[in-house]
Amino acid sequence: MPRIQRSADVVWEGNVARGSGTISAQTGAFSGLPYSNATRIGAPEGKTSPEELLAAAHAGCYATSLAGELVRAGLTPQRLEVTATVTLDEVDGSHKIVASDVRARAKAEGADAAALEQAARAADDGCPFSALIKLSGEVNIDVELEGGADGD
Repeated sequence: MPRIQRSADVVWEGNVARGSGTISAQTGAFSGLPYSNATRIGAPEGKTSPEELLAAAHAGCYATSLAGELVRAGLTPQRLEVTATVTLDEVDGSHKIVASDVRARAKAEGADAAALEQAARAADDGCPFSALIKLSGEVNIDVELEGGADGD
């Protein structure tokens, strides 16, 4: 894969307690997403946060990694539903990402539970966001097969 760079812009006004900002993607995919420290650590009130954006990035990265691993295993991914929940916590007086809990539901032609588990572990190993999160926390993967030999 070639080197990839993507950018986002933040405009922040005010102090950390009462200030607020907006996050925009340079691609134009999203623009002016509001956030504040109050809604970051409290009720979101319709605003985003860096942690929510990291969760979205991790879920997206993991889904494509899992799709690739399923293909490598000779299986045909039909539908993947992935949710990542990122946890920010205070550790030794500093805030750190301590976990990302990934729940995946996969429908893949020819898959059984064992093949899906193996692909899920390999997908975690191959996902750059998993590697990044593991620098300060843990990644927990929970994968479920839909349809196929062992699924619904």
